[in-house]
Amino acid sequence: MHEIFLDELKKLNTQFMEMGVLVNDEIDHATRAFVAHDKKRAQSIVDDEEKIPHESLDIQKKALKLMALQQPVATDFRVVISILKATTDLERIGENAMSIALETIRVKGNPRIPDVEEIISNMTHNVRHMLIQVLTAYVQDDEKMAKDVASRDADIDEDYVKARKLIVDGIENDPSAAVASSSYFVVTRLLERIGDHIVNLAMWVVYKTTGELNELTNATEEKTI
Repeated sequence: MHEIFLDELKKLNTQFMEMGVLVNDEIDHATRAFVAHDKKRAQSIVDDEEKIPHESLDIQKKALKLMALQQPVATDFRVVISILKATTDLERIGENAMSIALETIRVKGNPRIPDVEEIISNMTHNVRHMLIQVLTAYVQDDEKMAKDVASRDADIDEDYVKARKLIVDGIENDPSAAVASSSYFVVTRLLERIGDHIVNLAMWVVYKTTGELNELTNATEEKTI
């Protein structure tokens, strides 16, 4: 019976990782569309908006069914709970990426602010790298890697603050950039939120591997919840 459980759990982990790759790609496509002013590309993301929520729901249904039918032992139960929780955070990341695509379609007005778009590209690169790393940590049960990923959220926050200052300065220097700048505020905030959800994913990796549930605030400080 336990072998059947482990086989189903392996399939569930594989599906979870595939969802993670889908979400990571969506972040890339959405932000590229925004920076390139590519509304057609953004619309293609929006047209496929049900893909990630559907995948999330399917994983959660299978996880709950696995718990109900197989009655896992404590360690296996913890793994299934981590999948349930982490899948929710992945779905939230997908929703944020979708919002970036919608903002690309909505935004009107020029000129744009190249320095802000450079930061957006940098934030995108960093959150995508963090996401891949935390998924790797999940597969490898690597607590240290997960905590390292969580600590790098400070870089995302720093870029977010830097971008906001540049946006305000850009509006002061050129009031005609105000319309586009409202979208910059939205997109940088969404990327910052993606970073927060990746920190949550790291927290679930730690829980999966150690059984400890701690809010990862930075590399040196943890708050037990």
